[in-house]
Amino acid sequence: MSDPVTQPVTRAEIEEFWESWLAVNREAERIGDWRIMADHYAEDASYGWMYSHDEHFMAVGREQIRDWAIGIEMDGFDGWHYDYVCTMIDEQKQMVLGFWKQRSGIVEEATGREYEILGIGGSWFGVQRQTEGPDAGQLKWAWQRDWFDMPSTAHTFLQILADGKAPDTLVQRMKIHGHGVPGHYHLDDIPSTVWPPPVERGDFVTQAPAPSTSEAQA
Repeated sequence: MSDPVTQPVTRAEIEEFWESWLAVNREAERIGDWRIMADHYAEDASYGWMYSHDEHFMAVGREQIRDWAIGIEMDGFDGWHYDYVCTMIDEQKQMVLGFWKQRSGIVEEATGREYEILGIGGSWFGVQRQTEGPDAGQLKWAWQRDWFDMPSTAHTFLQILADGKAPDTLVQRMKIHGHGVPGHYHLDDIPSTVWPPPVERGDFVTQAPAPSTSEAQA
């Protein structure tokens, strides 16, 4: 009998795991607490994104992800929803790409539409079967990297403030920024890589780097 812990990850499993991820996202949005999503991550998972060239967010380990990435960073976003508008699954690489829109749940009087952060946003996930401990045999996120349009984010926040539409919880959240916040690092100090670890390691190189100018002239 084959050992389920060592079985290759199938597309059907990833799709089922993804559906459970979408469901817990909706529940988190409903109750205004994203911490319930933490159990989808591996114990040693990493989760990061970039605010600027020298301010990066990174949480390493399930509890930092729970407390920082989907805790402190998401507090104050009651009513916001992050609707996945397109998903791509690669079972060979064991990766998922989810593209989402950030909508505030706050209606702009002039247009009758929700304030929305423009630009393309999304999450890049690595999925991995756990081989030991209480999660053995289960699929979990091994890493996650997000991207979004930071100038557009700031613009929308300021617009909500200027229109007098920002609830106190959002005002308080806007005060949380800078390197003094847990999980915010200078580039040289981040505890994981900007690119997902296996990508940074070179496991999935599609095109070899172009030679440098000095190499080309040699």
